[in-house]
Amino acid sequence: MPVSKRRSQGKKIAIAVFASGNGSNFEAIARRIKQKKLHGARIKLLITDKEHAYVRVRAKKYQVKDIFVDPKKFKDRVAFDKKIAGILIDEGIDLVVLAGFMRILSPYFVNKFRHRILNIHPALLPAFKGEDSIKRAYHYGVKVTGVTVHFVDTHVDHGPIVLQQSLEVKSQDSLDALEEKIHRIEHNLYPRAIDLFIKGKLAIKGRRVQII
Repeated sequence: MPVSKRRSQGKKIAIAVFASGNGSNFEAIARRIKQKKLHGARIKLLITDKEHAYVRVRAKKYQVKDIFVDPKKFKDRVAFDKKIAGILIDEGIDLVVLAGFMRILSPYFVNKFRHRILNIHPALLPAFKGEDSIKRAYHYGVKVTGVTVHFVDTHVDHGPIVLQQSLEVKSQDSLDALEEKIHRIEHNLYPRAIDLFIKGKLAIKGRRVQII
């Protein structure tokens, strides 16, 4: 079934980016929009759970409203997610883009925004789920790794895959060099996936995402 958000003529898709740290993927997306290479989208909001995350500096640079939501003020994960969901509804958000958001979203939140949450993972899922994926793949000695963009479901790094791009790990690659290559792929692959969503070209059938 089609899941992409088809925009009305002249109406831009409102994106909320969730991030906890440096925010290089936030900047990659914001830059594409500013350069008019990602038509029909605007980052309306940044949500972060870290008060001093550098991504907030990037948001200011691109004049994006940012909101810090302190997890310590909520009794549990669901209460935190309900607060964020309320913000997104009030702001008229169409698409949630996770960009290094270091919290697991509750089933409540995932179901509230079903098929409207994208995540990027620095490995070829289902391999190396979870944190430190680049480092774990490197030390495992893989010959090929890559990047995955997927829809978020109620399991960690598990939802239907939108796009993947592989990368050969060369014998001379250091961990830092591999990380840099992975990030370059991320900064191109994520805007591509968002563009497909905006244009209404994604449909989910079972675990498969078809480009229509």
